[in-house]
Amino acid sequence: QEQLMESGGGLVHAGGSLRLSCAAPESTLNYYAIGWFRQAPGKEREGVACISVYDQSTYYLDSVKGRFAISRDSAKDTVWLQMNSLKAEDTAVYYCATALRDVCPNDRQLTSQFGSWGQGTQITVSS
Repeated sequence: QEQLMESGGGLVHAGGSLRLSCAAPESTLNYYAIGWFRQAPGKEREGVACISVYDQSTYYLDSVKGRFAISRDSAKDTVWLQMNSLKAEDTAVYYCATALRDVCPNDRQLTSQFGSWGQGTQITVSS
């Protein structure tokens, strides 16, 4: 079981920005694609973004394209999720997770395609 830890959540006004971090062992980041998911109360968990290992291909949920950016920082053993122009509908608990291999899965909404999960961090966007 890989160890992942999210941080950076909080309360922000609509239109504001936050940057989430997902800390993981270097060995994890070197072998597994990393995804960010979110889950709002009463809703299914949905995949927000994913980044592969070698070519660092990135993928985004349509509703966050142009506003969110996922990136890797090998020096800090961290995957970042920069979130700009936040909206009330972005309010959720955000989780990072390891994919089952080095590339993001074809269906990035399938939580079964992701193995280890962090404990989550709450994002609340006030309108």
